[in-house]
Amino acid sequence: MDGFRVVKLNEVIRLVDVIITCTGNKNVVTRDQLDRMKNGCIVCNMGHSNTEIDVASLRTPELTWERVRSQVDHVIWPDGKRVILLAEGRLLNLSCSTVPTFVLSITATTQALALIELYNAPDGRYKQDVYLLPKKMDEYVASLHLATFDAHLTELTDEQAKYLGLNKNGPFKPNYYRY
Repeated sequence: MDGFRVVKLNEVIRLVDVIITCTGNKNVVTRDQLDRMKNGCIVCNMGHSNTEIDVASLRTPELTWERVRSQVDHVIWPDGKRVILLAEGRLLNLSCSTVPTFVLSITATTQALALIELYNAPDGRYKQDVYLLPKKMDEYVASLHLATFDAHLTELTDEQAKYLGLNKNGPFKPNYYRY
């Protein structure tokens, strides 16, 4: 762990200044833990779901929510303690990201095409395993997004494709190449 101590959250909950969840699990940070955090603790979620921090338990009459700015809230306890909650416990990397929407579109398009392939594949084609996506699929998704950049590609001539040892329609990288 690169010299860092590995401890249970309950062991350090009163001491830490920042809690970042990234498990994909439910109730990783509970209301009891939120109650025991020190004033000014920053809490956020980088995991795979919006269920890691028990945010619903914070929406009660005894706690006050104060919007500091977009994606930043102070949750205030009756004794004045404040916990700084980012993105209301949603996925920070998506909620507060400056990633351009076309990058998200590329990801979503690739995932959708992969799911369509899995759905339409005959029984037995895929075992329960991890597979690299075909280069042809990556290149197809990229081609769908070229208009975003107002990009126009020159097609290979037959002579160029033969010289490179490629199919004129792709894929355009050798098998050992990984995107």
